[in-house]
Amino acid sequence: MLLIIGGGIGGMTTALAVAQAGFDVHVVEQSPEFSEIGAGIQLAPNAMRALERLGLLPALEEVCVQPRNLIFMHADTGRRLGTVDFGPSFRRHFGQSYTVLHRGDLLEVLLAACRTHPRITLETAREVVGVREDGEVRFADGTRLVGDGVVGADGLWSRTRALVSNDRPHCSQYVAYRGALPVTVDVEDELIWIGPGKHLVQYPIRQGQLYNQVAVFRSHRYRADTDQWGTPDELIEAFATSCAPVRTAIEAIPTDRRWPMYDRLPIDNWTKGRVTLLGDAAHPMLQYLAQGACQAIEDAECLARHLAKQDGDITEAFAGYQADRIGRTAQVQTIARAWGDVWHADDLIVPALRDRVLSRRLADDYTDLNWLYQGGP
Repeated sequence: MLLIIGGGIGGMTTALAVAQAGFDVHVVEQSPEFSEIGAGIQLAPNAMRALERLGLLPALEEVCVQPRNLIFMHADTGRRLGTVDFGPSFRRHFGQSYTVLHRGDLLEVLLAACRTHPRITLETAREVVGVREDGEVRFADGTRLVGDGVVGADGLWSRTRALVSNDRPHCSQYVAYRGALPVTVDVEDELIWIGPGKHLVQYPIRQGQLYNQVAVFRSHRYRADTDQWGTPDELIEAFATSCAPVRTAIEAIPTDRRWPMYDRLPIDNWTKGRVTLLGDAAHPMLQYLAQGACQAIEDAECLARHLAKQDGDITEAFAGYQADRIGRTAQVQTIARAWGDVWHADDLIVPALRDRVLSRRLADDYTDLNWLYQGGP
């Protein structure tokens, strides 16, 4: 039996993939119920191909949106910088669509599939307090479970990761505010407004019924010893010089909760004994490539494939999984950081070069996306 710690998108995808490969799976989740916090999520073709192989496309199509274009705009001037055509040529090139949806809807699709699979056991309200390399997991209520193997899919603040690394999450000093509004007009495109120290992402979800918005900015009040930074007044201040459409959007974003932006540097090992890591527990990344969930989904399919290849031999399967995944995820982590720097540059040279490159590329030129969207399982 494979024991998975964490019932989010990565944990649930792993459970389904491993069960479909013919192995028993037990998922434990700390929260009282399986749920996702936040609103929208973006799934690029590398993730969508994996979800298609898991048989989830019909259910996803009932709740998702496939944007017509991705349009880069300048947050301050309002100038259109560049476009990526997500239409038929994109789907032919990458073998799948670019898809956006509510995080909760994605988890519900995964959860429904897991609940009906006879090899999957799901438990909530199971707080993990200790993990041993022999596969024993201890819980806050004093009980224990032992798996043939353990997968730590317990996110950015993973307790499982302490087995293999003593590093800590790194705060980027950026913070996000997000929320979704009812749609009052037809919206077919995803917009990304970029500017010095800030950006705004907008796209429709729930089959076009809601409009997801995420505003991100660098806090100049950041201090590591307090959470009194990235406040709602800073949000307004950060976007004060933006063009009218952006300022109007910022006014509509809920400010009752904020999300500080963290990642970790890549590490060269995820595995110890019968325990390995997956998703944000293994390779948390900044959101600028929209690949956090996508890479977790790739992880899930890769792990299931190695379990099947090694006929359930945990040691060999974990070694093969890690060897296949660690280089690719490190590359995505590293480039995500750099891409954020390009978006948010506030000097004289980088923004000018960025805007020139974006404006000159053709909408159906996918050369720069091949490494990311054609990669994976």
